[in-house]
Amino acid sequence: MPLAYRFGMKAEPIAVLKKALLRLEHGELLDVCQRLIRFKKENKELLTYLLFLSDDEQSFVEYLCEEIDESFREHPDAHKKTLRKIIRWMDKCVRISGVKETEVQVRIHFCRALNDSETNYLRSRVMTNMYTGQIKKATKAIEKFHDDVKREYEYELEELARHVEIA
Repeated sequence: MPLAYRFGMKAEPIAVLKKALLRLEHGELLDVCQRLIRFKKENKELLTYLLFLSDDEQSFVEYLCEEIDESFREHPDAHKKTLRKIIRWMDKCVRISGVKETEVQVRIHFCRALNDSETNYLRSRVMTNMYTGQIKKATKAIEKFHDDVKREYEYELEELARHVEIA
């Protein structure tokens, strides 16, 4: 066995890890999960989502949208740094969820909230790029949606994109 594997420096492929997890007994699996959640905050957040929030995705979306609104209330005239912080948090939550419709709804809500806020993001090329980046990510996420749902979201995204074109 190579030295890197003996000291855990190289991660195994997911398929190998899955097979190893399947061989574990219930108690051993619980111990592995407990070690994972103690190791990194993101692991704990993911497990919290999976155990308590994933069964009601719409409530999770509403919670994320409320948090975005609260961020804009706290920072009515947000700057680049604030927008980056909101987007980083949003990206993490969307990644944890893994549901494309959640991603689209949250990104659209962010763009609407930014438009409704006192933040003049059009004054800065960087902030404008952040805005259009969210539109591009949402557009990419809807590619595999059913045509009816896809059209509805495309219309909303086109409407949001016009805010940048007008300026």
